[in-house]
Amino acid sequence: MRPELIQAVQLLRSQEPEAVDQALYLLQSTVFSFSMKVCGHREDAEDTMQEVLVKSLPFLRKIESPQALAVWLYKVTRNRCWMNRRRSKFAPDHTLSLDELMPDSRELEALADKGGKTPEATAISHQDAEHLHAAVLRIPAKYRLILVLHDMEELSSTEIAKITGLQEGTVRVRLHRGRLFVRRELASGDGKKPGKPPKRQRKPIDCRRIFAGLSDYMDGAVDDLTCEKFQKHVQDCVPCIHFLEDLSHAVERCRSYIVGCQPETADTVRKLLLQEYFRLAGHDSPVVSPSQVKGTGKASL
Repeated sequence: MRPELIQAVQLLRSQEPEAVDQALYLLQSTVFSFSMKVCGHREDAEDTMQEVLVKSLPFLRKIESPQALAVWLYKVTRNRCWMNRRRSKFAPDHTLSLDELMPDSRELEALADKGGKTPEATAISHQDAEHLHAAVLRIPAKYRLILVLHDMEELSSTEIAKITGLQEGTVRVRLHRGRLFVRRELASGDGKKPGKPPKRQRKPIDCRRIFAGLSDYMDGAVDDLTCEKFQKHVQDCVPCIHFLEDLSHAVERCRSYIVGCQPETADTVRKLLLQEYFRLAGHDSPVVSPSQVKGTGKASL
């Protein structure tokens, strides 16, 4: 879970104008960032941010659990984004198969020749962030939602299951395929050659099993015996070593992605939200300068 949500709940408990303003700032950042990653359109994300936070005002005073706030906030934001999506010209969803996302022998050889790339080796520049955002938006929507919630919004599989109404096993499957998809897109943009598996060529059954469970292994979501089998295979299989490194790097790039609302827009909306928050509480609207909370959230893109 994003630390901003935990901090926001703590700030709301004080009911001090400056603290409430800062809490709204953090919630703004969270809703806008999530909307941009799922929908991709700044105007839609700004509209979603305002509508969702207006809806949240009557309940914020009563929420004491960051987990409850996260589930409610992301569920409402997802529904609003989905409404925008139905009015858009997005391509229809399709089901991603594991076979189409697995690397072919050419790509594995290229990865082995390159020697892998650690997450620390590359800092995400502005251009890299734009490339990553475009790659994420190309993921079919039902997989993109899970990847964004897990790797970018830092929610657990259990929390995502509550938000989406899916079984945790389904969440894990979609997360893995979303990760494999974005890795392939990033590999293509980085000058690698992903390609599709050659016809009539099947990989060893042990490698296929490894590819199918890599996300569970990376996230520590396997039992000790399975973990031991994964480690033994990866240690003895050079292509799998480099593919795991490349997939881990793609996940780290997703986790490092930051996007923020325009400060002027955020300040204007928050001033109105703050006034409405205290009006609903039966208090006079306080005057709080937006400069009091600038710099408390993540940096803007």
